[in-house]
Amino acid sequence: MQNKKTWLLIFAGIVLVGGIIWYMHESAAQREASKHLVLSGNVDVREVTLAFRSNDRIEELLAEEGDNVKKEQVLGRLETRSLSIQLAQVKAQVKAQESEVAKLHNGTRYEELEQAAERVRQAEASSELAQSVLARKQKVYDDVQGISEQELDSAISAANAAQAQTEAARRAYEEALTGPRAEDIAAGEAQLDALKQQQAHIEFLLSEAVLKAPADGVIRSRMHEPGDMVSPSSAIYKLSILDKKWVRVYVKESDLGRIHEGQSASVTIDSFKDKSIKGQIGYISSTAEFTPKTVQTDELRTSLLYEVRVYLDDPENILRLGMPATVRVDL
Repeated sequence: MQNKKTWLLIFAGIVLVGGIIWYMHESAAQREASKHLVLSGNVDVREVTLAFRSNDRIEELLAEEGDNVKKEQVLGRLETRSLSIQLAQVKAQVKAQESEVAKLHNGTRYEELEQAAERVRQAEASSELAQSVLARKQKVYDDVQGISEQELDSAISAANAAQAQTEAARRAYEEALTGPRAEDIAAGEAQLDALKQQQAHIEFLLSEAVLKAPADGVIRSRMHEPGDMVSPSSAIYKLSILDKKWVRVYVKESDLGRIHEGQSASVTIDSFKDKSIKGQIGYISSTAEFTPKTVQTDELRTSLLYEVRVYLDDPENILRLGMPATVRVDL
């Protein structure tokens, strides 16, 4: 009987000690939980799909999957022979039109004025000769009718034609003295501007035949090879942007009031458990997820989850898309 009481006392002591240890452990865990919020999530990164602007055949691709690339680094080129020929043609047209516009602005040269004046003198001389011939034939016809009426009509026509040529030569000389009209100059300049715009457009298309990285990043996928015919809708590369990474986690509604934007956090991953990456909370969703649309009971209220993004600086580029991560937020 005495032994039974002794064992009961020992058992009660063990239970008491165990209860004390459990209580102390739970109290410590609760105190620790009140200081930190530990969340699990996955790494997320921004991705860009790169494509050429033009329709043509790929001449070369300079990046492979996994390559680290810098902003403005050339990643590929299209064949541009057709565009180069068009550009040469337009440049020749621009040069010819520039000469024409310069001629309009400079007006008539002295040599051209002299030529116009000489044409006036020649026309006047021809007209005088035609008038003289007409006068003689008219006198013969009137006095003795020594010529036919048809010959007289031919002389009249020749005299009138010579007079008309003289007037035309005089008007041409006056236009040469005055120079080009303002409307002609404006039309020539407008045509030159249109050709220059066409040249700029072709040069832009040539520049777009070179594919460049829009930002620092890593090539995740390469979908085409040199020789493929592509269009602006054909994706060539998928590029992961390195300057902004984040871990996507979900916080219960009951913990939502314990965090805020700008709050510091640390992130660890399974590959480097002893190394934490500094970050901060940058986004907290205003909409709950993974719960009924309408909360109907007090129990469901505690099931509300909100998306939170913890933004990170990863200069060593150790984080990968979809990688599991643990976030620790100091409260």
